[in-house]
Amino acid sequence: MSNTGLIQRIRSRPQPPTPMLACSKLVFCVIPVAQIIIGAIHLDDCPRQHYIPIYLIVAGVFGLVLAALSCLPCTRTPEDSTPDPLSRVCTTWNSLTSLFLFCWFIAGNVWIYSIYQPNYIKNATSADLYCDRTLYLFAFWTTTLVYILLGLFLVGGFCVLLCFCLCGRADADDDV
Repeated sequence: MSNTGLIQRIRSRPQPPTPMLACSKLVFCVIPVAQIIIGAIHLDDCPRQHYIPIYLIVAGVFGLVLAALSCLPCTRTPEDSTPDPLSRVCTTWNSLTSLFLFCWFIAGNVWIYSIYQPNYIKNATSADLYCDRTLYLFAFWTTTLVYILLGLFLVGGFCVLLCFCLCGRADADDDV
């Protein structure tokens, strides 16, 4: 069974219109901007785990950097040419940024989930054992959202794979 026809169809798929692509990138930049804002506003509001606002700020900044890198023309290569050195630099920088974001995400998981359900009320007797409610819940749910989206992506990918296996080849001329 040859998958060459399927791969060629995937590679030659039409690109979405530029306005739709721009709008989708703007929508995906909303969460990183919110992370930066909430992390900066509540920078000193979580003595229980003071890395949580820093985690939000750094994750937001690098999320925006990754979104900006995807807009650069050097990240796309023409179909019939070899990648130029600038494209390799962009790809390497994009990969390093993604690797950093993955490692930072793991660190954020440790900081956020290790103090699950912190004391949200600041009082004089336990001033160092609280975390601002808005800050903590925003960090908690944005991190949990990544796991929800990852789960949906894996289930969707498994369903597509299952459909390909059950339906067989789409066209009889795929092996030509």
